Amino acid sequence: MATQKDVKNRIASIKNINKITRAMEMVAAARLRRAEQRIEQLRPYAQSMRKLTRRAAEQAGGMPRVPVLVEREQEKRVGVVLITGDRGLAGAFNTNVIRDGLRLERELGEDGRETAFSAVGRKGVSALTFRKREPRTSYVGFTDRPGFANAREIGEELTARYVDEELDRVELVYNHYVSPLTQHVWRQTLLPLQHADVIGEGVDEEEEEGEETEIEKAHSRAVFEYEPRPRSCSPS
Repeated sequence: MATQKDVKNRIASIKNINKITRAMEMVAAARLRRAEQRIEQLRPYAQSMRKLTRRAAEQAGGMPRVPVLVEREQEKRVGVVLITGDRGLAGAFNTNVIRDGLRLERELGEDGRETAFSAVGRKGVSALTFRKREPRTSYVGFTDRPGFANAREIGEELTARYVDEELDRVELVYNHYVSPLTQHVWRQTLLPLQHADVIGEGVDEEEEEGEETEIEKAHSRAVFEYEPRPRSCSPS
């Protein structure tokens, strides 16, 4: 039978655990607020990038050999990029993305297409490796504070594989943030560019129908130059 001293020690231990848990909760809440602020600050930039990308793609309509606009007649191999975290203890955050990625693999397999996985975050890498689906490329160690350099590295790698015809399409699977308790798994097409969600598919109409600024109107009249020039545009 526990003595009075044992009970007091137990109570003190529970109080200490409560203090530690409370401190961790406050730190997590502060980090979440900062992340939400970064998301809000990013949205105007992302909206402008969508408009710019759409206009560049539209003006390149007569240049079918721009590599990222080339649409494969037959899709044999599709790249699937899973966006997960480096750490767990996040409920279904990572599990849902992995599950949807594997579901997409089955759907592609039923149509006779092969899946080439890439993974962002240690959880995605370990889950694919455990299931004997070693990712072709993996990116880890930055999911707590991702930066533009990380996105550029991933984008350049995927673009190079698409241009080299190693991939016939590129799909992204990730969690779309709604609130701290609600995230929805989304799929987005990245390449070929004319089918990419980034140029308008799935974007809220209210976001895209805003009145254009003078700078945006000037950009809409701009002439885009592509480097390197497509082979089809060079003198024969």
